[in-house]
Amino acid sequence: MNPMRRPLPYFGILLVLALSSSENATTMAQSGTPTMLVPTLDVRAVVTGLTTPVSMAFLGASDMLVLEKNTGQVKRVIDGVVNSTVLDLAVNNSSERGLLGIALHPDFATNSQVYLYWTCTAPHPSDPFFPSQQECSDPPVPGADSTDILAVPLLGNRVDRFIWNGSTLTFDRNIIKLHAFQNDGAPIPVGQGDEAQPARGNHNGGVIRFGPDGKLYVIIGDNGRRGKLQNLPCGPSEVCPGPTVMDDQFGGPDPDNAHLTGVVLRLNDDGTAPADNPFYAAGASTGGEVGSNLQKIFAYGVRNSFGLAFDPVSGALWDQENGDDSFDELNRIDAGSNLGWIQIMGPVDRLAQFKEIETTLFGQNLQQLRWPPSRLADSPADALSRLFMLPGAHYNDPEFSWKFAVAPGGIGFLNSSELGQQYKGDLFVGAATPGLAGGYLFHFNLQGNRRGIAVDDPRLQDRVADNAAKFDISESEGLLIGRDFGIGTDIETGPDGDLYVVSLSRGAVYEIFKK
Repeated sequence: MNPMRRPLPYFGILLVLALSSSENATTMAQSGTPTMLVPTLDVRAVVTGLTTPVSMAFLGASDMLVLEKNTGQVKRVIDGVVNSTVLDLAVNNSSERGLLGIALHPDFATNSQVYLYWTCTAPHPSDPFFPSQQECSDPPVPGADSTDILAVPLLGNRVDRFIWNGSTLTFDRNIIKLHAFQNDGAPIPVGQGDEAQPARGNHNGGVIRFGPDGKLYVIIGDNGRRGKLQNLPCGPSEVCPGPTVMDDQFGGPDPDNAHLTGVVLRLNDDGTAPADNPFYAAGASTGGEVGSNLQKIFAYGVRNSFGLAFDPVSGALWDQENGDDSFDELNRIDAGSNLGWIQIMGPVDRLAQFKEIETTLFGQNLQQLRWPPSRLADSPADALSRLFMLPGAHYNDPEFSWKFAVAPGGIGFLNSSELGQQYKGDLFVGAATPGLAGGYLFHFNLQGNRRGIAVDDPRLQDRVADNAAKFDISESEGLLIGRDFGIGTDIETGPDGDLYVVSLSRGAVYEIFKK
């Protein structure tokens, strides 16, 4: 480390999801009232006045835990009133970091286990390109929250298990520690192409869910890495096959702990890898840290996501993924899915449009500069041939996508007929920006076999909304079921069978009910 290095100037980040301060959250929470666009449904606020609420879990009827992204606090809400703060973690909340995800163990009624995904803090580093710590200690140390984008360990994203005693959460054990530190303008590797890149804190994912198989699923975005799990088997090199190059100042492109990003992980409840995971055998033959990580992967090729949910009818896993400027996606994820990023976004037969948009409009880059969109393939066949395919992997086209980004947020299935039989088992999608319809709520029917999206609009027969510009919802008008929800980060079926939406920007949780 060279103490004489100075940090690059920070020019700021366009934040789609995160609010930078509780003052901003309060301001946004004072305006806007959600409305439903169908005559049989209505919406009401369950609780308001929260600071950047991001996710929730029901303890019982009218009893919920709500996470506040920026404060690191878990609030207990009973009968619409904040009853107490049951946990306060010292989070780094810059950009899309913070307290992000919650899941109750399937046997919560007997073991009282609560899982949280969050970003811990570390001292500001003396060298801006190398964090001051590899990871945070266990148990987590209480302290102040931080907005310093560099004040985070290398492995600052983590999933921890806590025990609920009826009034507070107590740390039990760490489940996994994941990559967080992003400052890619380092002078090494020499000539790597990202010298002008500012420090960032986005693409952390953070949604966690227990599946019907009793396993814990964790999604993390690419965190700006450019290695094998981003379908660059030689790293961010000009030509591959060719010489393998380091991804960043920490090595790569192999998925060691510093490069295990852009994945859906499937874990036992203690953090170990289930032996029936799709790449368990490949990991065993690889060995070491990389092999151990391969054994935990359920799917890869993920750019960024704010939504992960299980279909209550089929048990299949779905996510939403945010493109750069084009081709946001809804995906059904099977064991061993390669979702295509960075080589493919949207249906592979739309590759030419993906490349045209990313090379001619907006920033004309894919955020990280060391692998520009000019390197994208010129044909679908070429793109498919470039994918990094682990043994047993298969490529997945999305089940639905938007030509230009509309920034979807949280997703959830309605697991009841309380709103009407016509909505049972349907998929609902929130917005990661309040700019479209004041924060849209989309509604999707699934096909009878539950493997794809059902559509009535002839314009959507190809399962692509050909909107005219970024943040335009043309061809999606028929999918709108609600508006003015702000930034919708979590969608859950409550114990009463109604649908609940967490609004980060409104500081509220809303209930959708049948009139």
